[in-house]
Amino acid sequence: MTVFLAFLCNILFNFAIGLLIAKFLGPEEYGRFALSHATAIAVQTAFFDWIRLGATRFYSQRSQHENPALRPTLDVSFSLIGCAIAIGGGLLMLSGVHFTLSNPFIGLALAIAIANGLFDYHAALARARFHDQHYVRLILVKTFLGALLMGGAAFWFNSAMLTLVGATLSLGGAVLAARSGLPAGETCQALPQFATASALVRYSLPIVCANLLYLSIPLANRSLIAIFYGFSETGQFSLAFDFGTKAIQAIGSALDVVLFQIAVATHELLGPSHGRQRLANNIAIIFSVVLASCTGLWLTLPSIEGMIVPNDFRGPFYMLLPLMLTGLFCSALIQFAITPIFQIEKRTVPLIAAAFIGCLVDPILVYVLPRNPDASSLAIAQAGAMLAALIALITFAAFTKPQWPRWRDLAIAMLATALMSAALLPLRSREPGLATLTLQIGIGLLVYATVTLSLDFAGLRGIIMARLRT
Repeated sequence: MTVFLAFLCNILFNFAIGLLIAKFLGPEEYGRFALSHATAIAVQTAFFDWIRLGATRFYSQRSQHENPALRPTLDVSFSLIGCAIAIGGGLLMLSGVHFTLSNPFIGLALAIAIANGLFDYHAALARARFHDQHYVRLILVKTFLGALLMGGAAFWFNSAMLTLVGATLSLGGAVLAARSGLPAGETCQALPQFATASALVRYSLPIVCANLLYLSIPLANRSLIAIFYGFSETGQFSLAFDFGTKAIQAIGSALDVVLFQIAVATHELLGPSHGRQRLANNIAIIFSVVLASCTGLWLTLPSIEGMIVPNDFRGPFYMLLPLMLTGLFCSALIQFAITPIFQIEKRTVPLIAAAFIGCLVDPILVYVLPRNPDASSLAIAQAGAMLAALIALITFAAFTKPQWPRWRDLAIAMLATALMSAALLPLRSREPGLATLTLQIGIGLLVYATVTLSLDFAGLRGIIMARLRT
């Protein structure tokens, strides 16, 4: 619960920081910032994500004794890759090759990739060992430094470049400040082993490739928007996409940060059958929460735009975000509900095929759909690509004969969402503002919780009652 609350607070602060950055930078500078940050995440995923995934899946209490070389292997691998990226990036910028972003922005994107990779690696170590205090310290320091350095740079200098510098410093500073909180006995004197690194790469490579393909879809679309419409339209598209991603996927992440580790522990301690049952319950919970979140975001969109979206972004935000919601819903299910099936079974190759299908569908839709004066056609193409990838991944997962959630639980989730929508839809036409938004959230939560608990969705009623008795 401590990890979940820390993650939730981090989400809320990231929302605030992102909106402040957009407000102070304006659409054009925010477009440069968003494209650079998206490039950094792609680089981080390509080179460092296998380290994070390996730590999350295998760095347990038992593995520390059975395979003491695991942690030194991860540490040395990160250092070598970080140095290689720094050298390779320097040579690339000296080569004279031109990209959509200028060389200074490319350099900052690489620096953020290294810093964010280091932060995610340390967070994964803390998660894997259930060291809540260390994890919370990482999150809190990063949030504080991000608000101070990124928000301050955007406010005082209105510069995307200096805001990116602040992002790099806040990530690196969080790791340095929290290093002292690493519990005693976490490190050992064992030497890194190439065999251990190879095993981790074999497990993680399909997941990394799939994630990279998924990231390439919005990254390519943002680049196309910058070329065809300019950085100002890129900023409009990016704020809608970034807001939706943080709202939907961050909620999924907050659940996944707890649910996936429980599934791993259940699989190791109680056996595969119990692990599959745990995954089935996880899928049902994630499906219900993500479905309700996407629906609730659309229902409250007028108040959200009127209250927190900067003036320069209003209008395009209201038009683009609903077009993206289907893709955001599919992306969250892919990452947090279906992908863990392959992770637990250590059969991750089908993830690449599903992501590749999504990457094929996106350019086809971009070509087929009529080009509008704005980026709406690319938003639709992006959503269609993620829907195609989800359908493909569910099909591949069916061949592994997993334990799916009960149809009853899925029906309860859809019924609860439908009743929530019926209660909130009349309020959508009210005057947007804090009072309307508060009323919508309160009624929505009340209706949804009443339906799911009264019908004992995924056995939650029994879990809650047992928790209260304890």
